[in-house]
Amino acid sequence: MTRVLSFVRALLQSRRLIWELAKKDFQSRYLGSYLGIIWAFVQPTIMILLFWFVFQVGFKSMPVDHFPFILWLICGLIPWFFFSDALNSATMSITDNSYLVKKIVFRVGILPFIKIISVLLIHVFFIGFLFIAFTVYGYYPNLYNLQVLYYSFAMIMLVLGLSWITSALVVFLKDVGQIVAMILQFGFWLTPIFYAVKVVPEKYHTIMKLNPMFYIIEGYRDTFIYHVWFWEHYKVTAYFWSVTGACLIVGAIIFKKLRPHFADVL
Repeated sequence: MTRVLSFVRALLQSRRLIWELAKKDFQSRYLGSYLGIIWAFVQPTIMILLFWFVFQVGFKSMPVDHFPFILWLICGLIPWFFFSDALNSATMSITDNSYLVKKIVFRVGILPFIKIISVLLIHVFFIGFLFIAFTVYGYYPNLYNLQVLYYSFAMIMLVLGLSWITSALVVFLKDVGQIVAMILQFGFWLTPIFYAVKVVPEKYHTIMKLNPMFYIIEGYRDTFIYHVWFWEHYKVTAYFWSVTGACLIVGAIIFKKLRPHFADVL
C-alpha cells in the first residue's frame, strides 16, 4: 500500500509531464496517416454503427428491459473499448518507450499511466457520444449519469494495476503481449456485453461476477439505463475494489522489483 501511495504522490508531482506525454502519445499513434487522429474516433464509431445495423436493422433485436437494444449495447461496448485499448497499450508502454527507461531521472512507473490517459481522451469523446445517443432516443441527462465519472475512475485504477504487472513482465517475456490480447478476446465474449446476465443460467452468475469488468459494464448500464447507485450493489462494489486494490499492490511490488533490470534487457 505504501508503494501505491508513493506512486500517487509521484503522479501529482508529474501531472504536467504526464499530460504532455499523453497528448504526444495520442498524436503519435496516428502520425503519418491522412486523417491523423480522426482515426481514433472513426474506427470505434464505425464498429458501433456496424453493430447497430446488424442487430437493430438486420436481426431486428428486441428491446432489453424496454430500452432500445442499441442503447443497451453501447453501454457495454464503450467501456470495453476503453479497457481493451488501454490495457493493450499500457502493457507495451515500457518496451515502446525504451529510450525513456534508460534515463536515470525518469519515473518509469508513470509510463503505463500515460498510455491510459492517452486512451482516456478517446473514451471521453464516446461518453459524449453516449449522452447524444440517449438524447436522440428521448432519454435526457439526469443525476444518475454523474456515476460515469466514478465507473471511469474505477476502470482506470483496474487497468493501472493490471498494466503494472503486464508491462513489467513483457520486458522479460515477449509472449505476455500476445497472452493479454488473447485473454481480452475471450473476455469480450465472456463479459455480458451482447447479452443480458439473466439469459445465462443462474448457477453461472457467481462465476461471471468474478470478472471485474462485469462490475464496470453493469455499472454503465445502471448509470444510463437502470438508474441504480453504485453503493446499492455494495457486495459487488466491495469485491471489485478488493480485486483492484490487490492488482495495484501486487503490480506495484512486481514493477518495483523488476524496474532495476529494465535497462539491461531493453
